[in-house]
Parts: sequence; structure tokens; C-alpha cells
Amino acid sequence: RFFYKSHIIRLSLCHFGGNMIYYVDSAAKENGNGTQSNPFKKIQQAADIAQAGDEVIVAPGLYREYVNPKNGGTKESPIIYKSSTLKAAHITGAEELKNWSKVDGNVYVTRIKNDIFNGNNPYTTLIRGDWFIAYMTAHTGDIFLNGKSMYEVTKLDQVMKPVRSKTSWDPDFSVYTWYTEQNTETNETVIYANFQGKDPAKENVEFTVRQNCFLPEKEGINYITLSGFTVSKAATQWAPPTAYQDGMIGPHWSKGWVIENCEIYESKCSGISLGKYYQKGNDNKWLETKYKDGTQTQRDCVCIAQIDGWSKETIGSHTIRNCDIHDCGQCGIVGHLGCVFSLIENNHIYRINNKQNLAGAEIGGIKMHAAIDVIYRRNHIHNCTRGIWLDWEAQGTRVTQNFFHDNCLPNPHNDNKESGMAIAEDLFIEVSHGPTLVDNNIFLSTRAVKLATQGVAFIHNLIAGSFTAVGRGVNNGTPHIPSPRYTPYHEPHGTNILGFMSILHGDCKFFNNIFVQQKVRPFLKAVMIGSRRNTWDDGNVFAGTFPYSDYPTYSEWTKKFEGYCGMGSPMSDRYYDKLPVWAGGNLYFNGAKPMKKETDAYVDTKSKITISYDVVDGKYILKTNVFDFIPETKCSLLKTDDIAEAFEPEQKYENSDGTPIVFDTDFYGNKRPANLIAGPFAQKDSIEKPLFDF
Repeated sequence: RFFYKSHIIRLSLCHFGGNMIYYVDSAAKENGNGTQSNPFKKIQQAADIAQAGDEVIVAPGLYREYVNPKNGGTKESPIIYKSSTLKAAHITGAEELKNWSKVDGNVYVTRIKNDIFNGNNPYTTLIRGDWFIAYMTAHTGDIFLNGKSMYEVTKLDQVMKPVRSKTSWDPDFSVYTWYTEQNTETNETVIYANFQGKDPAKENVEFTVRQNCFLPEKEGINYITLSGFTVSKAATQWAPPTAYQDGMIGPHWSKGWVIENCEIYESKCSGISLGKYYQKGNDNKWLETKYKDGTQTQRDCVCIAQIDGWSKETIGSHTIRNCDIHDCGQCGIVGHLGCVFSLIENNHIYRINNKQNLAGAEIGGIKMHAAIDVIYRRNHIHNCTRGIWLDWEAQGTRVTQNFFHDNCLPNPHNDNKESGMAIAEDLFIEVSHGPTLVDNNIFLSTRAVKLATQGVAFIHNLIAGSFTAVGRGVNNGTPHIPSPRYTPYHEPHGTNILGFMSILHGDCKFFNNIFVQQKVRPFLKAVMIGSRRNTWDDGNVFAGTFPYSDYPTYSEWTKKFEGYCGMGSPMSDRYYDKLPVWAGGNLYFNGAKPMKKETDAYVDTKSKITISYDVVDGKYILKTNVFDFIPETKCSLLKTDDIAEAFEPEQKYENSDGTPIVFDTDFYGNKRPANLIAGPFAQKDSIEKPLFDF
């Protein structure tokens, strides 16, 4: 391979005889050629020339650069970028911030020449986009003290006299504030910061300079693996489903990426984006023009993508595994359309949106639209303002073997009435026709699952929280005119759109689950009681399937159609009425309640069930006595053909390749014995083991 360097054309590295390995070391000299003895100094030098089958080995060190891969690999020969030591190669969008001058007390000021931003200044770029609630001015840039982002404020006086936040999960750190303004005469960004007695000359103070860390500028850069890196601190923009979705790391509308064994933190908005490409004329259109509602522009996005070639053959099929993702402002992982057919497994996702400095309808540990055939498996998601949010077209989606806890908004230990805009939950499934499969999970947050949707099957879960928004939250909230959100549904295991339909509710299945009612703190209960007339949420904090009590059984529903045929039938509501609900083999404890038509529900009103978790040597262990009170009655072994298919797409609860599922393995992947028990564990003594190895 030939390349140009310092006006000399050299034959430095060739592909003669096989794939190449390039070496990178931040401590190397500037004129390295990528060999092991003379490595590149920057990852970008390798990213400019690496081709299919090549490997880029990166030595430990700090890499203050934006890596823009120029070429992609193939399914058989991906391009692999690998940290030689796990998480020791650190790519960051930040630079050191020095030359502070004391203003008064704990407050310092520094000035930054704007040339460093290359025309894209994150301290003049505001966070904006569809579904972003701009209750305060927020820039995409950030200031970091010893690796932790400080709190931006809108007035200099709030730096001079900071006020402890009532909404942050870390209120003690919220008094470390900063404010920015522009000096147009000198073309400088001016930063004021309150370091609360610390000397910035002696601390590690950084500021975000770059928008991304590892993300191709071009679309269609396929089959890249990013393995073992630490990635942090980028000035990412808000990522709604109706705009180009930004992230510190992302494939940018490509196929077959693997992001593994990485630590990812302190993105202003989203850590990893598997999301949507830029659609000219339909990018934040709701915000820009106002005339078309956001849900209409979202439908347009889906249809435009299909016209532009969105398919299983061209987009998606990514893998994110074994990553530690935390302290991002909007999402740990975000995606719309580009996330299809992906696998998200063995990740630890926590402290997402904990600063509460960003607000809007696109926030969660994971937030995805059109997660067609996406599998979320064995993830540990906690202390986020929402765990996983599956919005629109969760068709063929499977949420399995995950552990959720302490996902709520506001801070669960903060009873201040100003502590948040809404209350959140472990899992939110919104305006989807399914089939969405939720099996072998542990839900411990007060609000377990928000179900403004239909076509969901819950099998072998332990659910110690409530179902919320049942029968609500599927319209656009207009006060006088009907505004149903017509949602696409697709061919099974593909992207082609078969139709659009409003959400009728129901079409849900509940089999072999354990429901446990936990104590609800009085403040939260009072807030929820006050929100029961909310059209978006019923405020329910009580466990069980009882919110579906007035839904028909299958036999009741099908009777509505007996004797009717086409236009000659009498007028009725049968085509727009609630869909049926199924239940069987479920257990209810501590006051958790079944729906009225559940004929075989086991309800224990006498036993006192405890449920929590311990952390021992960094490992999470479930603590509960519920398995001491499980009855001897045997559950039925379920398989795909035992579950009614999702109504609207007429698709079974099956694997993405169309093969049936047999629900004979548990949370750990262990085989269930012949005498099945309800819940996520094959054996009662499983709770003594750590829930995860990572």
C-alpha cells in the first residue's frame, strides 16, 4: 500500500501475502509508519488506510482525537480496532483546560481561542431537536473536573452563588457550576467555573472540543469492530428519531459493527448511536417548521428510509456486548431504524440522565425506535431515569435475562416535589403492534413496565413493580380532536412496511410470572394518585396483571365476530375495541393482584415476601424468600405455538430466523427441569449465585 507522508512516497506497509496489522502508540514519534517498531501516533493514521481484514492494535494511552474510519470491512473480514490492554487505550473528545485566573473565592475564569474548534464550537452550539424540552439553555460542550462533568448554568451569578440542585441524583456535586459566554472582539470562548475550594491548576480540568470520538463521517462503512477501548467526553447533539442520531461511537447507517469490552461515559447526550442517517428536508422537521406533528414526520422518516434502501441486507445487524456504559446525559445507547436485527448483550448501563440537566421524550439507558428483531440479553440496567424504552415497531423484539432495578425519576431517595418531570420505570414499550417478547427478566423498580402498547408476551419473569399506562398513552394529547398515533408494522423479520394502524390495546400474554408487591414510599404514592387522570399514564404503583381486568378473554372477543361477514354486518365497535388478553401459571404475593378473568392465578395473601439485592465483591446477588413459598403445582413448559401470534402483524413469538422458541432455559441459561416453577430461575437455590459474571 502506498501513502503520502512529508512529501515522500514510500512503500511502507503492503498487503502482499495477507492482512495487515497496524500499531498505534500515543507515546510514539510523529513520523511513525504503523509497524510494531515504529507505530503511528494517532489512531486516525491507521483509520485512513486500514482495509478489510486489517487489524489496528492501539497501545495504552490517551488519544485526544476524533477517529473517522475511511474504509469498512466485510462480514468475513472486518476491520478490527483493538486496545492492546483492556480499556487502557482511551479515546476522548476533550482537551486539557488550563490558564485559569481567580475571579473571587472559589470562582475562576479562563479564555479559549475559538480556532481550536475548527468552526464547530460546542460552547455556541445549543442542544436542540424534536422532543427536547429546552427548559434551560444547554450547550453541547461540557467542563470536567477529574473526569466528572460539572453543571452548566445560565447566569454568571449562578457560578458566584451556586444553588444545590433539587433534581440531580448527585446534589452535592451540583454546586460545581460553570457558565460560558463569547468575547467576539478576541474571538474567544470565556468559561467561568466554581471549583468549590479546589485549585484548577492542581486538578485535571478538561473541556469538550470534538463532537464524536469514533464514528465514520460517511455512511456505509460496514463491518468494523471496536474492542477494549475507553471512550469519553464528546459534545454530542440531542438524538431524536426524526433527525440524524448523534453519538460518541456509532456506525453511521452501516451494517455489521461490533462494539465490545469498552467503557463509555460522559457523552453530553448519547454514548453509542446505532441510529438514523440524515434525511435532507426531514431532519428535526417538527422543530424547524412546526406544521407537521412529530409523529407524522416520524412516519415519514420510516417510509423515506424504505425508499432509500433500508433493509436487512444493507443496515443494522450490529452487536454491542460486554460494555460498561454510564454517566451520559440522554442515552447510553440510542437508535432508530439503523438498530434493526442487532444484539445488545452483557452490558452494564447505569447513571444515565442523573444530572437532570437534559429533559425530553428520548431519554433512557437504552432508547430505540423500530427495534425490529433486536435482542436485549443479560444486561444489567440500573439507576437510570428509565431503563429500556422501546418506542414504535418493537416487532420481533426480545428482552430476555436482564436485571433492572432503581430505574426511576426522580432520585428514589429524594422526596422533594421538585425532583423531576415524570416518574419512570424499568421498561417502557410504546405504540408497537408487537410481537414483543419479555422473558426471564428481573424487574425490581417500583414501576416495572409501562405498557402503552399491544402485542407483548411476558413469560417467566420476576416482577416486583407495577404495570403502568395500560390502555393509555397512544394518542397525541390533543384536547378536542382525535389524534391516534398510527404506527407501522412490517413483514415478519424484515423492514418492508405492511401497513399502519392505531393501537387498540391488549393482545398481551402473561405466563409463569411471579408478581411481588413492594412497599411504595408515601411521597411517590401521593404523586401517582394525583396523576390518575393523566392521559399518558395511570399512575399505577401496584403489582399484578389487574390493570387488564376489563379486557376480554379470547373466547369473549371472538364471539363479537360470530355470524358477521363484511359490509352486510351490523355496525359495531368490534374492529376498534380492546384486543383479548391471556394469562396462566402466574403467582402473586404481598398483595399483588391478578386480573379478574385469570382462572388459575395463585394468590398468597399470608406469606411476607422480602425482595432486594446485595453487592458482594462487586457482584450482584438477589435476596428474596419468595422461592420458599412457591407452590408445588407444576407450570406448563411453553413454546412458540402455545402463544397466540401478535394480532396486527400476524407474527409469532419466535426467533429472528423464524424458528420456534422453547422456554426451557432460565435467567442463567440453565435448562429447566421437568417440574417447572414460575419465575426466571430453573431452581429455587439459584438466587444464591451472582446474577452476572461481569
